[in-house]
Amino acid sequence: MSISEETKKSVRGRLASYRERRMGIAKKKALLLLFGGLSLGLSGSPRTSWKIIGALTKEWKELGRQASERAVNSLYASRLVGAVANPDGSFTLTLNDNGRKRALKYDLHRMKIQRPPLWDTRWRMVSFDIPEKDREARNALRGHLLRLGFYEQHQSFFIYPFDCRGEIEYLIELYNLRKYVRFILAVSIDNDYVVKKFFGLEQAP
Repeated sequence: MSISEETKKSVRGRLASYRERRMGIAKKKALLLLFGGLSLGLSGSPRTSWKIIGALTKEWKELGRQASERAVNSLYASRLVGAVANPDGSFTLTLNDNGRKRALKYDLHRMKIQRPPLWDTRWRMVSFDIPEKDREARNALRGHLLRLGFYEQHQSFFIYPFDCRGEIEYLIELYNLRKYVRFILAVSIDNDYVVKKFFGLEQAP
């Protein structure tokens, strides 16, 4: 029984789509590993293709040697990573600004603020005045703060009781909002009972 050209085309399309999804996952993992500071020994020319040299770390092993090589080649072609030549002829990969921002975006869904055993009784406040031309970034920032559990005093002023400076810096960097966002550390607020109740801190000093 012969297979029609239409069926062949459909099968090829599904296979190509599957390979593309697999490649996308590998690129994402490779970008996050590079962002996290896990280096990869590479040899070859940036103008041709990379080959991994030496032993792989546990994290790179989980991705796989061939998948890593293909992902790095694709990342380099996409200009998300750069390369610095070493004296021994190998290369060190570096994330450029676009690669760093992409990695930040990929890692965003894992962001959580750790709650310490004891509260230091200080309030962290995030205030922003983001212009209308950056409305999408403003809405994204507000959405992330709400998802992270911040108390919304009003639409551009949020409160949190625990250390979150690193997470705020992360969001500011991702959306390029540094000049519009202020981070405040306060010892008291006049509606602290309401905010303490929101965070389950009614018994805190």
